[in-house]
Amino acid sequence: MARYIPWVWLFVFGSLWGLSELAGAKALDEANVPHASVYLSASGFFLLAVARGLFNRRGTSSVIGGIAALFRLVNAYFVCHILGIFLMGVAFDLAASILLKGEKKGFLRSSLTGITGAYGGYALFAFIMTYVIRYEIWVAGGLPKVLDHVFVSGSLAAGVAALLVPIGYILGLRSRTQARLESRWAFIGSLLLAVIIWTLGRMAG
Repeated sequence: MARYIPWVWLFVFGSLWGLSELAGAKALDEANVPHASVYLSASGFFLLAVARGLFNRRGTSSVIGGIAALFRLVNAYFVCHILGIFLMGVAFDLAASILLKGEKKGFLRSSLTGITGAYGGYALFAFIMTYVIRYEIWVAGGLPKVLDHVFVSGSLAAGVAALLVPIGYILGLRSRTQARLESRWAFIGSLLLAVIIWTLGRMAG
């Protein structure tokens, strides 16, 4: 049973991120908040960091991003931001695999992981939407829109990630031992939590 716990918890973290995106997007859209993606990304960075502290394995952050994107897709209409969720998970994964390799600790390393993941995710999203998918709004905005997304929204997100990622990573590291000692209850609890999150998602969608 213990070997399945990491996979179930990755599903839980991805689902939590997806739920926060679903609920947050509605509130921010109604309030017409500028740079809304920055606020939506905050919970994502924190959850990615906690999960990385618990399971510091290459690919885990990409899996979480994929699950969060799937949650958003299943429980709401399709929006281009879904791709941004997945790409943020991939960018964070790449940064963490380099900077946090060998489960290295330290505020600076984890903070740089957040900053690099933020800029990387925002840059990948902007360039793919504009020059690969060629989504109408992005093509019309052209290079100025790409630069604004990367260096304005991206910088705000990087600032948030620089603070939240170290906190989340340390929290994940400290929770790892307890999760292992209580493997049976951790497994059952994570399954129940996943069911609750997806139920809430269907209700909010």
